Amino acid sequence: MKMNFTARQMRVYDSVKETAEKKLSKFDKFFEDGCEMDVTFSMPNGKEKVEVTIRSQGFVYRAEEAADTFANAIDCAIEALERQIRKNKTRLQKKIKAEGFKIIDEDLPEIEEDEYVQNIKTKTFSFKPMGVEEAILQMNMLGHDFFVFKDAETLETCVVYKRKAGGYGLILPE
Repeated sequence: MKMNFTARQMRVYDSVKETAEKKLSKFDKFFEDGCEMDVTFSMPNGKEKVEVTIRSQGFVYRAEEAADTFANAIDCAIEALERQIRKNKTRLQKKIKAEGFKIIDEDLPEIEEDEYVQNIKTKTFSFKPMGVEEAILQMNMLGHDFFVFKDAETLETCVVYKRKAGGYGLILPE
């Protein structure tokens, strides 16, 4: 697995990178060689924060954790990623047949499909083209964490969302 390390507005020592590489290498047994792992280090508000993103065969697994040390943050991120993999194991087995993803049964016990997967609520709505500011206003008026809208300039479907750290995010199609 190819690992990319990034530091935001700080310098990360090689020892921290080596520790992260050693701990995160446990995911090599789940994924084939073609996947990438991005590890980003930052220190917002004095906490040491690690963001780990794994991309493989169209699937994206992501964990973002903050702790008193980078080692502890990495451990928490590993636990979160393992939960995601375990939760999606059944669906992954159905979608991909050992191509790019190896299921190791002794590490990930079989779990039943979650109730929310079986009871999916479908909602349809029409939406008019609007600007980002208007979409944020609509999202806040509805009390939602995200809002899907058609951009007035490009007529592309976009998503605005509330960020955990405060502020808003915008997802644009490629």
